[in-house]
Amino acid sequence: MHPASPHSSRRGFRRVLRPADRGRRSRSASAVALVLSAVALILGLLSPAPAQAASLQEVTGFGSNPGSLQMFRYVPDGLPSGRPLVVAMHGCTQSASAFDDETGWTKWADAWGFALVLPQQKSANNANSCFNWFQSSDFSRGQGEALSIKQMVDKTAADYGTDPSRVYVTGLSAGGAMTAVMAASYPDVFSGAAVAAGLPFDCARSVTDALSCMSPGSNLTPQQWGDKVRAADPGYSGPYPTVAVWQGSQDTTVAPMNMTELVEQWTNVHGTDTTADVSDTVQGFPHKVYQDASGRAVVESYSITGMSHGQPVDPGTGATQCGTASQYLPDMNICASYWIGHSWGLDATDGGGSLPAPSGLTVTATTDTSASLSWNAVDGAASYRVYRGGTQVGSPSSTSFTDTGLAPGTTYSYTVAAVDGSGAVGASSTGAQATTTGATHHCYTDNNYNQVAAGRAHQSLGYVYANGSNQNMGLYNLYVTHTLEETSPGSFVIADSGCPS
Repeated sequence: MHPASPHSSRRGFRRVLRPADRGRRSRSASAVALVLSAVALILGLLSPAPAQAASLQEVTGFGSNPGSLQMFRYVPDGLPSGRPLVVAMHGCTQSASAFDDETGWTKWADAWGFALVLPQQKSANNANSCFNWFQSSDFSRGQGEALSIKQMVDKTAADYGTDPSRVYVTGLSAGGAMTAVMAASYPDVFSGAAVAAGLPFDCARSVTDALSCMSPGSNLTPQQWGDKVRAADPGYSGPYPTVAVWQGSQDTTVAPMNMTELVEQWTNVHGTDTTADVSDTVQGFPHKVYQDASGRAVVESYSITGMSHGQPVDPGTGATQCGTASQYLPDMNICASYWIGHSWGLDATDGGGSLPAPSGLTVTATTDTSASLSWNAVDGAASYRVYRGGTQVGSPSSTSFTDTGLAPGTTYSYTVAAVDGSGAVGASSTGAQATTTGATHHCYTDNNYNQVAAGRAHQSLGYVYANGSNQNMGLYNLYVTHTLEETSPGSFVIADSGCPS
């Protein structure tokens, strides 16, 4: 997601053309843009038009539009007033029509009832259609592209009566970096932000800085990062958006350390530390939650083990599935847009289940691999749904449940909701946390050469084997990477599909 393209490796940078004038482009810039577009088409970098492209409408006349962006919008038929709004931003070489349905956002807009705004970059602003997240004239409050996006929010709010307390922003790669821009520059507008393979706010102010920020990354203190956000709107004293960060562990375009820097930036903004209050897994992937002094989750991180640059999807018709797999939207068996929308409460019932939230959710016992829960009965409940980290793990008819198959020494978060006789699900309870007994299973992702050097594996006749389990990890070289899980001191198993298992 570097300025030339969010989807290129360090070995294949394409140089960005920075516009000297919004109103005109040089002939050479136009020629380069055409060549780059042709190359992108030849290489298959541009995603095909989605099946529901006809439902995506371009909106003009939405304001002064100083960033000269295009505005597209997807609004479910009959959407009532007072509903949420999500702004979703594409990466370089992508477009609004290549980002709405493929990521799953239109599915959730229909299912949950919210308006979807998709800003689109123009090649006249950036040769590879990247949002200019690294230019102060575009990332500053009241200027350029940032203001154009804010005006899109205002236009939709005026047209559809958006609930101003439920406006959210998300994006992939360059769109992820621009998501951090909007959260920092307009904290009074957005309640939540989700950055996929993006960068901290004000990480760069030039193309050269942007490339360095992306990889190897910029290592600042949490205070330094937080100060950049506070400086974006120095007169602001209200609450800041919650922030979720999604990052592939094998991303060679935007270094994984950027997830750490984003967490440091936004935990500092929220006045909390960088020690996770909850460390669990969501569909097998490491997930951490950082809470403020009141216990409210303000920052989350999702590390998608084995994923390169992109945003994960999980094609299918299941309750948590979404998207269409393509390059930079890999099928990783987890749908990012679902979990992002879930964390924002977009899936909360409105006029559905009327049963109140169960009270008294308590952890009654834990073992190395299980957690037992109990709660108070709800009048009218035919059964209950138990959720671990937002995923349903049980549907007991009684007021107790034991969750099994957990990892030792790991903290898990639970909620419970009552279900009436018609199957309608009521409000969710307040959360409870359970920490299993035993030693934490540590996870180590590295190439085979380094795994041997660290003493987690050994090599014989050119092949590498995990210590303890003796599982074959492949050739002894730098180009084979595995995740090893330490199941007991000095004993490891291959855990590429998710760690801890």
